Formats: sequence, structure tokens, C-alpha cells
Amino acid sequence: MAYTISVNAPFRADVVGSFLRPEKLKNARNLHRQGLLDDAGLKQVEDECIHDLIMQQIKHGLRGITDGEFRRSFWHQDFFWGLGGIEKVTGASGYKFAGIETRNETSGIRGKITGNNHPFVEHFKFVKQFEHLGYGIVARQTVPAPAQLLSTLLNVRKTEEPCHYQDFYASVDDLIADLGAAYRQVFKDLYAAGCRSIQMDDCTWPVLCDEEKVKALEIDVDKIASLYLQANNEALKDKPEDLAICTHICRGNYRSHYFSTGSYDRVSSYVLAHENVDGFYLEYDDERSGSFEALKAVPHYKRVVLGVITSKRPELEDLKALEARVRKAAEYFPLDNLCVSPQCGFASTEEGNELTEKEQWAKVDLVVDLAHRIWG
Repeated sequence: MAYTISVNAPFRADVVGSFLRPEKLKNARNLHRQGLLDDAGLKQVEDECIHDLIMQQIKHGLRGITDGEFRRSFWHQDFFWGLGGIEKVTGASGYKFAGIETRNETSGIRGKITGNNHPFVEHFKFVKQFEHLGYGIVARQTVPAPAQLLSTLLNVRKTEEPCHYQDFYASVDDLIADLGAAYRQVFKDLYAAGCRSIQMDDCTWPVLCDEEKVKALEIDVDKIASLYLQANNEALKDKPEDLAICTHICRGNYRSHYFSTGSYDRVSSYVLAHENVDGFYLEYDDERSGSFEALKAVPHYKRVVLGVITSKRPELEDLKALEARVRKAAEYFPLDNLCVSPQCGFASTEEGNELTEKEQWAKVDLVVDLAHRIWG
């Protein structure tokens, strides 16, 4: 099943959703942390910066608009901390990326997991009001995938102290059931607020593709992959037909550094073949990504967004070379159901990647130019 003009994500020219925080916002957050700016003052600055960001997204030809994750410190932890039964944990070691370590903040469990009254619903409502500014503009909410929290609670990457989920759940299946129900509650509330586009960000799968990490962490890939798939699909149960839920699968993005390496081949028979999302945003910006052969596992009626442009470095890729990459991918998946984007957001955490805002928007323009070059 092919498509030409999409009314919902993914779009031909797309982005993953996070953007570099402007200095005005960084200063406000620092003042807030020091107790020199109250919650209302911080929200006012966030609102102003998000408004400006949305204007820029529309100006640069994007149809899917986000708040840039401007109200978050981490792409994933802030969402987890908004769930019932999950708490913020500090003092543990950070995640060890290639050449750098993240801040030492993570999530722990303190009770049964629930999804009532999640703060991201109000965050979405602010973005929703700008859909009228252009034809076909769609407000999108990004969230971390359930598998991401499950990975933390199971301590798969051995980066945190054990969370002792067994204090509250008799089995992993019971844990996954509540986790899925919590996500469905958030999705239900987002839908009631007018949301029709959700993106689940997921860094768990590429870890299972990294042979060195699998060996060092003694991961049973098939067992863990089955649990990740179970958790994500539990959250996707009974979703409304007009709600597009896609997933972005990433190898890590922290201040332009990566976490894992390896092709998607090892897990394609799980996530690409059987995760019940409408589309996949996949990282394909450098040699760490492997070949496009894994795309053969994706059902052809779904959509795939090729992240062939890097958000980690400011240098602009060659347009002809990018087109050749996309056409190479089309040997494994229908060209008419492909889209293009950067491989990840520009600021998965508030620190942001090592490029300027001007360079960021040049990358977005390149995405739009590439889409026009291929599909007109």
C-alpha cells in the first residue's frame, strides 16, 4: 500500500523532534534550579521559546511540529518521572557513551505504575493551538518507549542500582501489564486533547545489536528482545485508527556522542517485523548503522523514515550522495513509502549537540531539499 500525500506522520521531510535550547531558555532553567526563578516564570520563558521554535519549524517547511522538548532536561527521564509509581533517582553513575558520560539522573520504582494526569498532556495542548497556522500542520508528542523504562527497571545495561521492581510485582509480565496500561492512559488523554501523532523514542534495540555490549553485559538477546516487544505492543493495544504512533530507534545521542553500534539485523525479526507501530524512524547516518537489508523485515504497508542526515555534526552532506543512499534503501523497501529526516534530534538532553542553531536549521533545510529532490 503506497501513499503520496500523507495527512499524518511520518512526512516526506521529517524530524525526530528535539531542538537546540536557545540561550534564553538555558538561562531561565539555570535560574530556576538555583531558586531564582519560580515555576510560573520558567513556564513563561518556555512558552515564548516554544512559540518561536514552532514558527521556525513551519518557516523551514516542516509539517510535524513539536515543542522541541524544551520543557525537559532528558528526552526520556522527564516522562518517566511523570508516571505514578516512578521516582527520580540521583547519585547513580551516568550512561557511558563513546567518549563521554551523561549526568547521573535516572528512574526508580516506588509503587504500582500508573499514567493518570501526566504533565505531558498539558505540554501537548500548548503545541496543539498552532496547528491552524499552516495547511496540513500536525502537532506531535514525543515520548520514550515503554521498553526504555523496562530496560531501566530490569537494569539490562547494568548502569543503575537494581530497582527491585519485585517489591511491587510478582513477575515481569505483571510489571509489563501495568506499564502498558499506564502508557495507554497517557495516549488516551493525549488523544482527548486532540493529539493524532505520537512518536515513541527507543534506544533499547540497538544495544542488543552491539556485539561488544551484549557480551560485556551478558545479555540474552532473544529473551530481552521478546520482553521489549511485549512491553511496546502492550502500550499500543486498542489505539484509535486515526492516531498515528511511530517509533524512533536510535543508537544514542548525547552532546554529539553515541552509545551503541551495529546494524538492525539482529533485532529486525522482532521490532521491525512485529512492533505494531505505523512507521519507523531509523538511524542511517554513518557506518555504525550497517546496511539497509534489515528494511526487508518491515511490512511494506508501513512507512520508514531514513535518518540519513546527521544531527551530530554541522557539516552538510552532499545532496546527490544522500539521494543515492535513499535509492539504495529502496532496493529493500518501497521508495513510495520512504521518508527522510536527521538520524536523531538535535538535543536529546538540554545540553544539546555540538552545532549552532543556524547549522541546525541548515540541516532541516537539507532534509526538505532532499525530499523535494526525490519525490517532487
